[in-house]
Amino acid sequence: CGNNRAWPMLKVGFSHSTILDPHGKYNIKWRFDRRTISFEIEVETRGYIGFGLSPNGAMASSDIVIGGVTDGTPYLQDYFADANRKVHRDVQQNYRLQYGRENSTHTVLAFSRHLLTCDTSDKDITESTVRVIWAYHSEDVGPSGPMYHGVNRGGRVCGYSTQEVKLIFPLRLTFSTLPFKDTTYWCQIFKIQKFQKKHHIIRIEPLIQRGHENLVHHILLYQCDSALNESELKAGHECYHPNMPDSFLTCETIVFAWAIGGEGFTYPPHVGLSIGTSIDPVYVLMEVHYDNPAFQQGVVDSSGLRLFYTPELRQYDAGVIETGVWVSLYHMLPPGMQEYISEGHCTRECLQESLGQEMPSGVRVFAVLMHAHLAGRAIRTRHFRGQEELQPLSHDEEFDFNFQEFQLLKEERLLLPGDNLITECKYTTKDRQNMTWGGLTTRDEMCLSYLLYYPRVNLTRCESLPEINGQLKFIGVKEIQMPVTTWPFIIKSPKKYSNLSFTEAMDKYRWSKNRGKSFNEMVLQLPMNVRCSRWGQDEWSIQGTMVSPPEVKSEVKPPSMVCRSASEPHSGVVLLFTMGLTYSIVQTCLSL
Repeated sequence: CGNNRAWPMLKVGFSHSTILDPHGKYNIKWRFDRRTISFEIEVETRGYIGFGLSPNGAMASSDIVIGGVTDGTPYLQDYFADANRKVHRDVQQNYRLQYGRENSTHTVLAFSRHLLTCDTSDKDITESTVRVIWAYHSEDVGPSGPMYHGVNRGGRVCGYSTQEVKLIFPLRLTFSTLPFKDTTYWCQIFKIQKFQKKHHIIRIEPLIQRGHENLVHHILLYQCDSALNESELKAGHECYHPNMPDSFLTCETIVFAWAIGGEGFTYPPHVGLSIGTSIDPVYVLMEVHYDNPAFQQGVVDSSGLRLFYTPELRQYDAGVIETGVWVSLYHMLPPGMQEYISEGHCTRECLQESLGQEMPSGVRVFAVLMHAHLAGRAIRTRHFRGQEELQPLSHDEEFDFNFQEFQLLKEERLLLPGDNLITECKYTTKDRQNMTWGGLTTRDEMCLSYLLYYPRVNLTRCESLPEINGQLKFIGVKEIQMPVTTWPFIIKSPKKYSNLSFTEAMDKYRWSKNRGKSFNEMVLQLPMNVRCSRWGQDEWSIQGTMVSPPEVKSEVKPPSMVCRSASEPHSGVVLLFTMGLTYSIVQTCLSL
């Protein structure tokens, strides 16, 4: 932040810190407990500092605090912006100034507020994604209010400092030019460093090439067949392509998942990702999804992952289970819907068979990454045991496509044989004219939850897909052409759909809000095709069977959080908030 500061940037008392702007002029530190969050902000300015919480990353309806130091006296005011982006002073001042100081170049402000304030003009800080807006000005706030900040603003994702470890190795792509299209999946196989004994990976970070932060949408790491030939270790190739190497087909077991906006992930102290044993990865395939809607040309990328590992073993080996809706065209969303709900089931039949044989005492889930695309608005991973619904494993009521991060659970959750999970995704397609299909591109949709758990068992995917016949009958399809020789398959009757693919027939149907709602209600009751996969290309015997969705007699919502005004005492208030801004801050531009 420059060399002219009269005081050091101390981290004492603050557990997290980051620099918000690319020039190192806006620095923030924060800490939180179950009731309160506290900030210290240092900015290279002698004017005002602006900081706020936004429901959607924009100025409208934001909760804002603005302060500075004038003639040696610090000041702080609580503001909010209305739906038209006009800024008002909040009648209920819930931000509390702790201290402020200024020298010849910098201003420092420290302040705090309750996570929940009972003020409708404030933004509650919950476990859902929290977006931060910020700005600063060279002059202090005058009688007429804060002046426009100009270009003093910016945006990127905050994270937390890495854990110190002894050993590191990177996995970076090596290829020439990105294909000239809006969506590319690029794959490359790597060999894991050979070890004489077992080690644990304890942290994984994204290595996103500078300037490509908006291009790299997600990175998946898969375990491949350990018998691959060394000749397979060569330049990458487009994934899911007819001419891709056959070796790619052996890479099925998910080892790790990262998505856009996420920072690195540190495993809990008692858990690590095992490498070096006979069942651990020897070769891994890294799949990188590039989202290039602007069709940038000549893009050469070398993004990847950085793995931190140690010979000091943890107590448990971690695993990953992919749950939700099996990615397929059979997952479809009608156009023009303000809200449409999809459910992907990790069925009790799959968990009974797999955990019943592998770990009858159950496994413990400690983190969840929820994943959808542009139409996604909210996701939760629901948990059922017998006829009882437990509290959700995870939830994000303000899902942001550009910020997807593992949520560490407040308390590890025991997952038993016979339990079942539902990944529930809420979408908005109100601005779309045609069907939205389940698929790989950004304009397609997904509904997935990646569960990190221990101890590791032989289960990699636990998903479902609504059967297609009921969906076709809804639009009046009576018969398809047999045998099926093309994909998507072709409709035979009625005449209005004759010789159309089923996707063309679905798009031809005259959708309305009421028809879309009826279709949604019907799909949620359809029998489901079960996906229940082992390591590699093996399957549990339940895979491919059809089961009915479980009957949910009563729905459990995420626990409500008790708010209180700034005047209420601290004692006796319990808040179910632990992650705070550690994993959930996203910054965007503040435009007053």
